[in-house]
Amino acid sequence: MISLNHATLRRGARTLLEDASFTLSAGWHVGVVGRNGTGKTSLFAALLGELQPDRGEISVPRQLTIASVAQETPALPDAAIEYVLDGDAELRELERKLVLAESEHDALTIGALHERLNAIGGYAARARAGRLLHGLGFSAEQQEHPVANFSGGWRMRLNLARALMCRSDLLLLDEPTNHLDLDTVIWLQSWLASYPGTLLVISHDREFLDAVTDHTLHLEHNRATLYTGNYSQFEVQRAEQLRLQAAAYAQQQARIAHLESFIRRFKAKASKARQAQSRVKALERMELVAPAHWDSEFSFEFPAPDKLPSPLLRFDKVAAGYPQRTVLNNLKLQIAPGERIGLLGANGAGKSTLVRTLAGELPALSGQVVRAPDLRIGYFAQHQLEQLDGQASPLLHLRRISPQATEQQLRDFLGGFNFRGDRAYEAVAPFSGGEKARLALAMVVWQRPNLLLLDEPTNHLDLDMRHALETALAEYAGAVVLVSHDRHLLNATCEEFWLVSSGSCETFDGTLDDYARWLASRDAGATSAPKPLEGTKEARRSAAEQRERVRPLREAVKKLDAQMARLQHRLAQIDAKLADPALYERTDGAEVRRLNREQSELRVQLGAVEEQWLAAAGERACLNFCV
Repeated sequence: MISLNHATLRRGARTLLEDASFTLSAGWHVGVVGRNGTGKTSLFAALLGELQPDRGEISVPRQLTIASVAQETPALPDAAIEYVLDGDAELRELERKLVLAESEHDALTIGALHERLNAIGGYAARARAGRLLHGLGFSAEQQEHPVANFSGGWRMRLNLARALMCRSDLLLLDEPTNHLDLDTVIWLQSWLASYPGTLLVISHDREFLDAVTDHTLHLEHNRATLYTGNYSQFEVQRAEQLRLQAAAYAQQQARIAHLESFIRRFKAKASKARQAQSRVKALERMELVAPAHWDSEFSFEFPAPDKLPSPLLRFDKVAAGYPQRTVLNNLKLQIAPGERIGLLGANGAGKSTLVRTLAGELPALSGQVVRAPDLRIGYFAQHQLEQLDGQASPLLHLRRISPQATEQQLRDFLGGFNFRGDRAYEAVAPFSGGEKARLALAMVVWQRPNLLLLDEPTNHLDLDMRHALETALAEYAGAVVLVSHDRHLLNATCEEFWLVSSGSCETFDGTLDDYARWLASRDAGATSAPKPLEGTKEARRSAAEQRERVRPLREAVKKLDAQMARLQHRLAQIDAKLADPALYERTDGAEVRRLNREQSELRVQLGAVEEQWLAAAGERACLNFCV
C-alpha cells in the first residue's frame, strides 16, 4: 500500500498539499486530477523520492518497482527497440551476466540465468517491445531507426514505451496522451486497462480517465480527496457535494442556470443522427455534473459571426500536400454554417494537411477551391504557440489585432480566459504551455470567425478549460472542423466524422466506438475500410440538397436561441436581485413587487419562445434523421 499521513508538500515558499492523508491499495488505478499548479506533478516527485515532505509521512514500500516516463530523451545512436528494451532493467542485467558467464564457461550460472530469463519472459521480450512500439505508432522499419532520428514528440512516445516495458508494480504517468493521436490513445487505453499493477495517471482527457481508472484523487485548495470511481463518477459525487454547499452555490446560480438551460435545449439539436447519440449522452452527463464546474476560472463564448455565407468553403477534385509529395487526392467536400465535423485518421494520414489546406496555409496542388467572399477562418494549431511574441503581454497581442478596442473591453475578454489583473500585462515568454494555448485560443475567438479549424486544441488545457471550450463550441453559430485525441470533446461537439485514410477523405458512418472497433479489426488483420456514408456522387448530391432544406430551420433555431438567451439573462438578473437580502431592507416592497411582475411576464414570454424553438428544432431533427 502507498499512503500519505498528514503530509505537507511545498515547492519553495508555495504550499501545494497541506496535512494530506490517503491510502492507495495495490492494483488500484487512480486518476490524479486538479487544476494546473495544484501539485499533481509534485506528488509524483514525492512518490519517486525526489521531493521530501515538510511535515508528515509518505510511505512507499521499498520493494516496489516503479516506472515513470522520462521527460528528456538523449540523441542516442541506439535502435528504438533497444532503447525500449532498456526499460526492463532486470532483463538487461541478466543479459550482461549471461555474456560474462558464457565467456567464463560457467555452466551452473548459465543454467540459473536461463531459468530466470524464462521466468520473467525474457525470450519473448523483443516481441513484447515490438508490440508496444507498434501500438504507439512505430512501423517495423522505424523500430530499428536510431533514437536520434526521431523528433521530440516521437521521442516522448519512446519514453512511454520504455516505461511500459518495465515490469513495474507502480506506474506513474503524467499526461501520457499529450503527444499521441486518437488511434494511439485508444491503444494505450486498452493496454492500461489490463495493467495488473498500481497505476497513477495525471490526465485532462476524461474519456481516457473513465476507461482506465477506478479511483480518483482530486487535488484542490491544498487538499487531497480520494473518491471511489472513475472521473465521471467523481464529477457526480463532487457535484452533489457542491449542491450541499448552499451559500456558495447560490452565488453562482445564474451561471449554472444558463449552462443547464443551454444543455437542455442543445440536446434536442444533437439527437438528429445515429452518430450523434454519443453526443446526446455526453450532454446528459454535462447537465448532471454542471455544478461541478460552477467555480471554473474560465468563461467565454464565441461572438456571433458578422456574416454566415453558405457554403463557406468548397473543394472540387482538390489534391492537397506539398510540392514534392501529394498527401490527399480528389477531395470533394463542402462546409456550411452550423456543421460540426470531426476528422479521424491515423497519425500521418493527412488530417493536419487537410486542415492547413482548408485554412489556406497550404495551397491546393490541383483542383478547384471556392471560398465565400465573407469567409472568415479562425485557425488554431499547436505551432501557433511558438509564434506568440514572448515579450508582448496578452493585452498587447489582442490590441495588435484590434487597435480600436478599448483597454477595458480587452481586459474583460481576457478575464474569461483567466488572464486577470496584472497577468494580462505580463510578457508571455515565461507562461506555461496551458497559458499560451489559452492565449492563442483567445486570439482566435476574438476575431469572430465563421469557420473554426481546431487542430488538437486541448493539448495543455486542464479539464475546466476544456469544459469551457466544449460549452462555447456548442453555442457557436459558425462551422467547426476539429482534430482532437480528446474523445469527449469530439463526442460533445461533432455531428459528423470524416475519415482521412489512404490518401482520401470520406464521411465516416458511425460513432467513435465504431471507429475504435474498426481500428481493432484493422490491427487484427482486416483490410476492409469502413463504408463511407456519402461514397457516391449521387449520395453527396442528396446530402447537399438535404442541407439546403434544413438551412431555414437552422436559422430559425438560431434566432430563437438568441431570444431565449436574452430572456434567460434578464431572468437571471432578476433572480439575483430577489435573492439579495439587502433589497428587502431598503424598500417598502414596491420594487420587489415590480420585479416579481417582470419575472412572471418574462417566464410567459420564455415559455412561448421555447415552444417555437421546440417546433423548429423538432422539424429540423426530423428532416435530418429521415434522410
